[in-house]
Amino acid sequence: MRRSDVGAIRTVAVVGMGLIGGSFYKASLKAGYRTVGLHHGDGPAALADADLVLVCLPPPAIVPWIRSHAAAFRRGATVVDICGVKSPILRDLADVPRDGWTFVGGHPMAGREVAGFENSLADLFVGASMILTPFADCPGETLAALRDYFASVGFGMTVVTTPEKHDEMIAFTSQLCHVVATSYARDDLVKDSVGFSAGSYADMTRIATQNENDWSALYLANRASLVPVLDRFIERMAGFRDAVAAGDADELKRLIVEGASAKRREIAARAAAPKG
Repeated sequence: MRRSDVGAIRTVAVVGMGLIGGSFYKASLKAGYRTVGLHHGDGPAALADADLVLVCLPPPAIVPWIRSHAAAFRRGATVVDICGVKSPILRDLADVPRDGWTFVGGHPMAGREVAGFENSLADLFVGASMILTPFADCPGETLAALRDYFASVGFGMTVVTTPEKHDEMIAFTSQLCHVVATSYARDDLVKDSVGFSAGSYADMTRIATQNENDWSALYLANRASLVPVLDRFIERMAGFRDAVAAGDADELKRLIVEGASAKRREIAARAAAPKG
Protein backbone atom coordinates (compact mmCIF):
# COMPACT_ATOMS: atom_id res chain seq x y z
CA MET A 1 0.00 0.00 0.00
CA ARG A 2 1.41 3.37 -1.03
CA ARG A 3 0.91 6.77 0.57
CA SER A 4 -1.88 7.75 -1.87
CA ASP A 5 -4.00 4.83 -0.64
CA VAL A 6 -3.96 5.76 3.03
CA GLY A 7 -6.39 8.66 3.21
CA ALA A 8 -5.72 11.33 5.84
CA ILE A 9 -2.18 10.29 6.82
CA ARG A 10 0.33 11.81 4.42
CA THR A 11 3.04 13.28 6.64
CA VAL A 12 4.61 11.37 9.53
CA ALA A 13 6.77 12.78 12.32
CA VAL A 14 8.77 10.23 14.30
CA VAL A 15 10.04 11.41 17.68
CA GLY A 16 13.02 9.42 18.96
CA MET A 17 15.58 7.91 16.63
CA GLY A 18 16.40 4.65 18.39
CA LEU A 19 15.71 1.13 17.14
CA ILE A 20 11.91 1.43 16.98
CA GLY A 21 11.75 5.09 16.01
CA GLY A 22 14.43 4.60 13.38
CA SER A 23 12.56 1.62 11.97
CA PHE A 24 9.29 3.60 11.77
CA TYR A 25 11.22 6.42 10.08
CA LYS A 26 12.75 4.10 7.48
CA ALA A 27 9.53 2.12 6.95
CA SER A 28 7.49 5.32 6.48
CA LEU A 29 9.95 6.66 3.91
CA LYS A 30 9.90 3.34 2.09
CA ALA A 31 6.08 3.39 2.02
CA GLY A 32 6.09 6.84 0.40
CA TYR A 33 5.15 9.16 3.27
CA ARG A 34 6.64 12.57 3.81
CA THR A 35 8.62 11.74 6.91
CA VAL A 36 10.61 13.75 9.44
CA GLY A 37 12.68 12.34 12.29
CA LEU A 38 12.94 14.28 15.54
CA HIS A 39 15.11 13.88 18.61
CA HIS A 40 13.88 14.44 22.16
CA GLY A 41 15.10 18.03 22.38
CA ASP A 42 14.02 19.19 18.92
CA GLY A 43 11.62 22.13 18.69
CA PRO A 44 7.91 21.90 17.78
CA ALA A 45 8.12 23.49 14.32
CA ALA A 46 8.31 20.17 12.47
CA LEU A 47 5.06 19.02 14.11
CA ALA A 48 2.91 21.70 12.49
CA ASP A 49 2.34 19.71 9.28
CA ALA A 50 2.36 16.17 10.68
CA ASP A 51 -0.79 14.10 10.19
CA LEU A 52 0.66 11.37 12.40
CA VAL A 53 3.13 11.81 15.26
CA LEU A 54 4.80 8.63 16.56
CA VAL A 55 6.38 9.20 19.98
CA CYS A 56 9.15 6.60 20.27
CA LEU A 57 10.90 7.82 23.42
CA PRO A 58 12.00 5.94 26.57
CA PRO A 59 8.95 5.24 28.79
CA PRO A 60 9.57 7.96 31.43
CA ALA A 61 9.94 10.64 28.74
CA ILE A 62 6.73 10.01 26.80
CA VAL A 63 4.12 11.77 28.95
CA PRO A 64 6.27 14.87 29.67
CA TRP A 65 7.10 15.23 25.97
CA ILE A 66 3.47 15.00 24.84
CA ARG A 67 2.34 17.41 27.57
CA SER A 68 4.99 19.96 26.60
CA HIS A 69 4.12 19.75 22.89
CA ALA A 70 0.31 19.50 23.16
CA ALA A 71 -0.19 22.98 21.69
CA ALA A 72 2.09 22.22 18.73
CA PHE A 73 0.08 19.37 17.19
CA ARG A 74 -2.06 20.49 14.28
CA ARG A 75 -5.85 20.12 14.29
CA GLY A 76 -6.74 16.74 12.82
CA ALA A 77 -3.42 15.14 13.77
CA THR A 78 -3.14 11.79 15.50
CA VAL A 79 -0.49 11.24 18.19
CA VAL A 80 0.52 7.65 19.00
CA ASP A 81 2.94 6.74 21.76
CA ILE A 82 5.11 3.67 21.27
CA CYS A 83 5.50 2.19 24.75
CA GLY A 84 5.26 -1.33 26.15
CA VAL A 85 2.89 -0.32 28.98
CA LYS A 86 -0.36 1.46 28.24
CA SER A 87 -2.46 2.06 31.39
CA PRO A 88 -0.12 4.63 33.01
CA ILE A 89 0.32 6.49 29.72
CA LEU A 90 -3.40 6.90 29.05
CA ARG A 91 -4.12 7.70 32.71
CA ASP A 92 -1.48 10.44 32.80
CA LEU A 93 -2.60 11.96 29.49
CA ALA A 94 -6.34 11.89 30.17
CA ASP A 95 -6.42 15.53 31.31
CA VAL A 96 -4.20 16.96 28.57
CA PRO A 97 -6.10 19.52 26.44
CA ARG A 98 -6.41 18.17 22.91
CA ASP A 99 -7.29 21.03 20.57
CA GLY A 100 -8.61 19.04 17.65
CA TRP A 101 -5.96 16.30 17.74
CA THR A 102 -6.40 12.70 18.86
CA PHE A 103 -4.24 10.54 21.11
CA VAL A 104 -4.08 6.76 20.72
CA GLY A 105 -1.87 4.44 22.74
CA GLY A 106 0.26 2.11 20.63
CA HIS A 107 2.65 -0.82 20.97
CA PRO A 108 4.33 -2.59 18.03
CA MET A 109 4.99 -6.27 18.71
CA ALA A 110 8.38 -6.19 17.04
CA GLY A 111 11.96 -5.56 18.06
CA ARG A 112 15.51 -6.81 18.12
CA GLU A 113 18.00 -7.71 20.83
CA VAL A 114 20.14 -4.74 19.78
CA ALA A 115 19.40 -1.03 20.12
CA GLY A 116 20.06 2.24 18.31
CA PHE A 117 19.26 3.85 14.97
CA GLU A 118 22.14 2.00 13.36
CA ASN A 119 20.29 -1.28 14.00
CA SER A 120 16.89 -0.05 12.81
CA LEU A 121 15.32 -1.70 9.76
CA ALA A 122 12.72 -0.60 7.23
CA ASP A 123 11.24 -4.11 7.29
CA LEU A 124 11.27 -4.63 11.08
CA PHE A 125 7.47 -4.61 11.26
CA VAL A 126 6.71 -6.95 8.36
CA GLY A 127 4.11 -9.48 9.52
CA ALA A 128 4.05 -8.14 13.10
CA SER A 129 1.06 -7.12 15.21
CA MET A 130 0.34 -3.49 16.13
CA ILE A 131 -1.68 -2.95 19.30
CA LEU A 132 -3.79 0.20 19.75
CA THR A 133 -5.44 1.37 22.97
CA PRO A 134 -7.60 4.42 22.17
CA PHE A 135 -9.60 6.62 24.50
CA ALA A 136 -13.34 5.88 24.42
CA ASP A 137 -14.04 9.02 22.35
CA CYS A 138 -11.57 8.14 19.58
CA PRO A 139 -13.23 8.65 16.16
CA GLY A 140 -13.72 5.52 14.10
CA GLU A 141 -12.15 7.15 11.05
CA THR A 142 -8.98 7.79 13.07
CA LEU A 143 -8.65 4.09 13.87
CA ALA A 144 -9.36 3.21 10.24
CA ALA A 145 -6.60 5.56 9.05
CA LEU A 146 -4.19 4.09 11.60
CA ARG A 147 -4.99 0.55 10.48
CA ASP A 148 -4.19 1.57 6.90
CA TYR A 149 -0.95 3.29 7.90
CA PHE A 150 0.35 0.40 9.98
CA ALA A 151 -0.54 -2.07 7.22
CA SER A 152 1.32 0.12 4.74
CA VAL A 153 4.58 -0.08 6.74
CA GLY A 154 4.39 -3.86 7.02
CA PHE A 155 2.25 -4.88 9.99
CA GLY A 156 0.26 -8.03 9.41
CA MET A 157 -2.54 -7.13 11.82
CA THR A 158 -3.78 -4.38 14.13
CA VAL A 159 -5.38 -5.24 17.48
CA VAL A 160 -7.59 -2.68 19.25
CA THR A 161 -8.01 -3.33 22.97
CA THR A 162 -8.17 -1.67 26.38
CA PRO A 163 -5.03 -0.48 28.20
CA GLU A 164 -5.73 -2.95 31.01
CA LYS A 165 -6.01 -5.96 28.71
CA HIS A 166 -2.88 -4.88 26.84
CA ASP A 167 -0.85 -4.65 30.04
CA GLU A 168 -2.03 -8.04 31.31
CA MET A 169 -1.19 -9.78 28.03
CA ILE A 170 2.17 -8.02 27.57
CA ALA A 171 3.18 -9.02 31.10
CA PHE A 172 2.70 -12.60 29.91
CA THR A 173 3.86 -12.58 26.27
CA SER A 174 6.79 -10.15 26.57
CA GLN A 175 7.87 -9.07 30.03
CA LEU A 176 7.85 -12.57 31.55
CA CYS A 177 9.99 -13.78 28.62
CA HIS A 178 12.57 -11.06 29.29
CA VAL A 179 12.63 -11.83 33.03
CA VAL A 180 13.14 -15.54 32.34
CA ALA A 181 15.90 -14.89 29.77
CA THR A 182 17.77 -12.60 32.16
CA SER A 183 17.43 -15.02 35.07
CA TYR A 184 18.52 -17.96 32.93
CA ALA A 185 21.60 -16.13 31.63
CA ARG A 186 22.75 -15.31 35.18
CA ASP A 187 23.45 -18.93 36.16
CA ASP A 188 27.08 -19.69 37.06
CA LEU A 189 27.20 -22.41 34.40
CA VAL A 190 26.83 -19.86 31.60
CA LYS A 191 30.62 -19.35 31.65
CA ASP A 192 31.11 -22.97 30.56
CA SER A 193 28.32 -23.07 27.97
CA VAL A 194 30.47 -22.78 24.84
CA GLY A 195 30.40 -26.14 23.06
CA PHE A 196 27.53 -27.39 25.22
CA SER A 197 24.62 -25.35 23.83
CA ALA A 198 22.36 -25.64 20.81
CA GLY A 199 19.40 -23.68 19.50
CA SER A 200 17.24 -23.95 22.61
CA TYR A 201 19.80 -22.18 24.82
CA ALA A 202 20.40 -19.45 22.23
CA ASP A 203 16.66 -18.93 21.68
CA MET A 204 15.88 -18.67 25.39
CA THR A 205 18.68 -16.21 26.20
CA ARG A 206 18.62 -14.05 23.05
CA ILE A 207 16.75 -11.21 24.76
CA ALA A 208 18.80 -11.28 27.97
CA THR A 209 20.83 -8.30 26.67
CA GLN A 210 17.86 -5.98 27.26
CA ASN A 211 18.50 -2.33 28.14
CA GLU A 212 18.40 -2.07 31.94
CA ASN A 213 16.97 1.46 32.03
CA ASP A 214 14.10 0.91 29.61
CA TRP A 215 13.12 -2.55 30.84
CA SER A 216 13.28 -1.81 34.56
CA ALA A 217 10.99 1.17 33.89
CA LEU A 218 8.57 -1.08 31.96
CA TYR A 219 8.54 -3.76 34.68
CA LEU A 220 7.78 -1.21 37.40
CA ALA A 221 5.17 0.63 35.36
CA ASN A 222 3.37 -2.68 34.79
CA ARG A 223 3.94 -4.30 38.17
CA ALA A 224 0.21 -4.69 38.86
CA SER A 225 -0.01 -7.08 35.89
CA LEU A 226 3.51 -8.53 35.98
CA VAL A 227 3.59 -9.70 39.62
CA PRO A 228 0.62 -12.13 39.24
CA VAL A 229 2.14 -13.51 36.02
CA LEU A 230 5.46 -14.05 37.80
CA ASP A 231 3.72 -15.69 40.77
CA ARG A 232 1.96 -18.21 38.52
CA PHE A 233 5.17 -18.95 36.63
CA ILE A 234 7.15 -19.50 39.84
CA GLU A 235 4.41 -21.87 41.05
CA ARG A 236 4.65 -23.90 37.83
CA MET A 237 8.45 -24.01 38.04
CA ALA A 238 8.19 -25.20 41.64
CA GLY A 239 5.94 -28.01 40.45
CA PHE A 240 8.65 -29.22 38.06
CA ARG A 241 11.33 -28.85 40.72
CA ASP A 242 9.34 -30.87 43.26
CA ALA A 243 8.53 -33.64 40.77
CA VAL A 244 12.21 -33.96 39.76
CA ALA A 245 13.38 -33.94 43.39
CA ALA A 246 10.85 -36.62 44.31
CA GLY A 247 11.67 -38.81 41.28
CA ASP A 248 8.00 -38.66 40.32
CA ALA A 249 7.93 -39.71 36.65
CA ASP A 250 4.15 -39.72 36.43
CA GLU A 251 3.90 -36.12 37.64
CA LEU A 252 6.64 -35.02 35.25
CA LYS A 253 4.82 -36.65 32.33
CA ARG A 254 1.59 -34.93 33.38
CA LEU A 255 3.28 -31.53 33.49
CA ILE A 256 4.92 -32.06 30.10
CA VAL A 257 1.66 -33.21 28.49
CA GLU A 258 -0.20 -30.20 29.95
CA GLY A 259 2.37 -27.79 28.54
CA ALA A 260 2.49 -29.48 25.13
CA SER A 261 -1.30 -29.51 24.88
CA ALA A 262 -1.52 -25.84 25.81
CA LYS A 263 1.05 -24.95 23.14
CA ARG A 264 -0.78 -26.95 20.46
CA ARG A 265 -4.03 -25.15 21.32
CA GLU A 266 -2.22 -21.80 21.08
CA ILE A 267 -0.77 -22.70 17.65
CA ALA A 268 -4.20 -23.73 16.37
CA ALA A 269 -5.82 -20.53 17.68
CA ARG A 270 -3.08 -18.40 16.12
CA ALA A 271 -3.55 -20.09 12.74
CA ALA A 272 -7.31 -19.53 12.92
CA ALA A 273 -7.11 -15.88 14.03
CA PRO A 274 -8.38 -13.31 11.49
CA LYS A 275 -5.76 -11.03 10.01
CA GLY A 276 -6.04 -7.26 9.74
